[in-house]
Order: sequence, then C-alpha cells, then structure tokens
Amino acid sequence: MKTLIEKFWGQTRYWWVILCAGILMVICGFAYWFWPVAGYAVASQIFGWLLLLVGIVQLLVASGPNRGSGWGWWLAGGVIDIFIGFMLVRSIVLSEMVFPYFIAFIFIYWGISAVCSAVVQSGRRYWWLYLVNGILLMLIGFFFIEAGWLQDMAMTSFLTSLAFIYWGFSIAMLSYDMKPVYRR
Repeated sequence: MKTLIEKFWGQTRYWWVILCAGILMVICGFAYWFWPVAGYAVASQIFGWLLLLVGIVQLLVASGPNRGSGWGWWLAGGVIDIFIGFMLVRSIVLSEMVFPYFIAFIFIYWGISAVCSAVVQSGRRYWWLYLVNGILLMLIGFFFIEAGWLQDMAMTSFLTSLAFIYWGFSIAMLSYDMKPVYRR
C-alpha cells in the first residue's frame, strides 16, 4: 500500500511545507469562523494570499526529484491556484464580486482531482476515502455557486470558514503520506 502512495503522490523532503500550509489554512478557517465581522473583502484577500502560498507549495512538490506519476495534478493545481490568488489579491472590487465563483471553481477542480485519484488507487484499502473527499469537495463547490448566485454573504462566509478547515485538514493529512522514509 505504501508503494502505491509513493508512486501516485510521490515523496518529497518538503512534506513539512505542505503540512504548514494545511495548518495555516485550518487556523485561518477558525479565525474566520469566530470573527466573521472582519469583512467580506478581508476574507477574499486572505484567501487570495493563501492561494498564492498553496500554489507555490504545489509547484515545489511537482518539481521535486521524487515526484510520483500524479505530479501533473500538482502542477496544474499550483498554476490555477496562483492565477486565482493573484486575481483576488489584485482587485478588491473584483474579489468581492467573484469570490464565491472562484472558490467554487477551485473546489470543483479539487473534487474532480480527488475522484480521479480514487479511481486510480482503487486497489488500495482506503481508496473510498479519496472518493468521499472528492464528492464533498465538489458539493462544497456547488454550494459556493449557489451562494454567489443568491449574493448571500453570510452563506459564503460560513462556507469559506468550513472550506478552509476541511481543506487544511485534507492537505495536512496528505503531507504525512508524502514524507520520505529514510532507511539506515
């Protein structure tokens, strides 16, 4: 089972950077949950900066020497995250208008990616966890589309905090599978 994870996700000595990004996303999710008055514009800016950080981390993983066969997903995800993060950071007015749609696109993309990972890893013992993760991520994405269509800032704020927490835990747990095993 461990060799299947190594072939698909790869191993990197920068696994701790992925762990730190996941922890940072969880902390930001809880902060936004407890202080929603901080503002809709602030949330979109924070999310934009976090997307830039996560995108850079994904590019580092994709360019590592021990990358697995799934490195293309990391590369594509990193480029998309950096682009969307840059757009959100660049313009506050734009980020307020399209914030739910950008987040919906990201979560639907990561949901499709997780479902594809589940299909590829169907021989693994817990392949169905990737499938459930993908379905949940796509469901969150569709809820963001509804929140944007209804122009419901409260729903978007609630979904954003839940998404940060969920996504941060997912990334943090994945980082442990990417930790290289050193043999003596």
